[in-house]
Amino acid sequence: MATLISTNPAKNYKKIGSVKISTLEEIKRKVKEANKAKEGWKELGAIERVRRLRPLYRDFLKRKKEIALLTCKEIGKPITEALDDVVWDDGYFQEFLENGPKYLQDEITCKDKTSIHKIVYEPYGTAAVIVPWNFPFANFLWGVIPTLLAGNTVVFKHSEECPLIGKLVVEMMDRLKLPKGIFSEVYGDGKVGEALVNQDIDFIWFTGSSAVGKKLYEIAGKKFIPSVMELGGSNPIAVFNDVNIDEFIEKIYSKRFMNCGQVCDALKRLIVHEAIFDKLVEKLKKRLEKVIVGDPEDTKTQIGSLVAKRQLDLLKSQVTEAIKKGARVVIGGKSPKDLKGAYYLPTILTKIKRNMRVWKEEVFGPVLPVVPFKTEKEAIELANDTKYGLGAEVYSQDKERALRVALKIKAGCININKGSHWQACNPFGGYKESGMGREHGKIGWQHLCQAKVISIG
Repeated sequence: MATLISTNPAKNYKKIGSVKISTLEEIKRKVKEANKAKEGWKELGAIERVRRLRPLYRDFLKRKKEIALLTCKEIGKPITEALDDVVWDDGYFQEFLENGPKYLQDEITCKDKTSIHKIVYEPYGTAAVIVPWNFPFANFLWGVIPTLLAGNTVVFKHSEECPLIGKLVVEMMDRLKLPKGIFSEVYGDGKVGEALVNQDIDFIWFTGSSAVGKKLYEIAGKKFIPSVMELGGSNPIAVFNDVNIDEFIEKIYSKRFMNCGQVCDALKRLIVHEAIFDKLVEKLKKRLEKVIVGDPEDTKTQIGSLVAKRQLDLLKSQVTEAIKKGARVVIGGKSPKDLKGAYYLPTILTKIKRNMRVWKEEVFGPVLPVVPFKTEKEAIELANDTKYGLGAEVYSQDKERALRVALKIKAGCININKGSHWQACNPFGGYKESGMGREHGKIGWQHLCQAKVISIG
C-alpha cells in the first residue's frame, strides 16, 4: 500500500510522519457506508445531531495547543499564528453548534384561512468534502461540521500537505462513536479526490484552487449534483489619497503577509492613489524591514516558511517573470540565505505591468505588487482586472465614495476602511472564478440542503 509522507517545510523538509494512501476499494466502501447511513442521520433531526457532535467541541478545547503545534510543523505557520487560529476556530465552532441549525428551521411563506405553505430544508445525502492545507483545522471545521449538522453524511479528504492533521481529525471524530458511515476520511492527493467525487455521492463541498474547482464542477455537472466551491482569489485594496496612511499600514501588512501570504482572501494587489503612492510604499517597506522570518516554532517568528517546495518554486517563477518584464523589487525578492526549507522573504514589487503573472495569477506567498491610480474610475477598473472575485477592500475618509466604489467591485466580500467581513454569521464566497455558492450564515447553511415546499390545505 502506498504511503503519503508528511514533511516539515521549515526544517528542510524533514519527515515528521506518514499515512497510508486510500485505495479505490477503500474509497468505494466508505461512500457505500455513507449512503447506507444517510437516511438514519437525516431522521435524527438537527437537535440530536448537535448533541452527538458537541463532545467534539469539548475535545477540541483540550487539544488546542496540540492542533496548533502540529499545524506549525506540517505547513510552516508561526506558532503564534497557529495559536491565534484555534482561538478563531473556537468562535466558529460555537456558532455552528448554537445557531447553525436555527438557520434551517422550517419557514412559513404563506398562511391564510385555508392553507399553510412552508419551506423545509432537507440534506442532499452523501457529501464529498475536500479541503486545502492553509488553515488545516479550520478547513475541516468549516467543511465538515455544518455539512453534518445539516443532516448530510460526509466522506472527507484533507490536503496531502497536512495528512497528520487529517489523521488527528479522524482520531477525534472516532471518539464520538457515531454510526458507521456518518463520517469517514480518505487520504491522498488530487487523484484520490477525483476518485472520491466520481463515486455515488450527492453533493460536493470544495475549497481550493480555481483550476481544481473547475474540474470538480465538470464532474458535478455530468453527475447533475450540486456543489459549493470556495476557490482562489486575487483581492485588491484601493487606497485613496484622503486617508491617514499610518492608520492602515498594519492592516495592509496583515492582509498580505499573514500565513506567509497563503490565504485565499488575502490582499494580493495593492492599488494606491498616485499622490500617496511613494509615501505608502516607503512606509510599508520600513514595516517589512522589521519582520522576523525564521523557525515557525520560535515564538518570536512572524513569518515562517511556505507549505512546500513546489509552492516556493511557483512563487519564484512568478517573481522572476515580473522582474524580467521590468518590475522593481523594493524589498525582498529572494529566499533568505541562512534558512533551509521553503522560505521566501516578504516582498514588494512596483512598476507592475498588467501582463505580468504576479498581476494576472493568484500569488500564494509573501509577495505584494503595488500599482498607482489617478481617478476613481481607474481604481475600479484596476480592482476588477482579474478573473477572480473573492474579496476586496476600499480605504477612504469619504464613506460615500468608498461605498460607491465597493458596489462597483465584483467580489463577494468587501471591507471598507477598518471593517471586517469575518463574522461566522456572514456568508462567505466569491464572484467569477473565485467560486459558487456560499459558506456560513443563513445563506451558507441553506446551500447545504434541498429546499422543499410543503403546502397544507
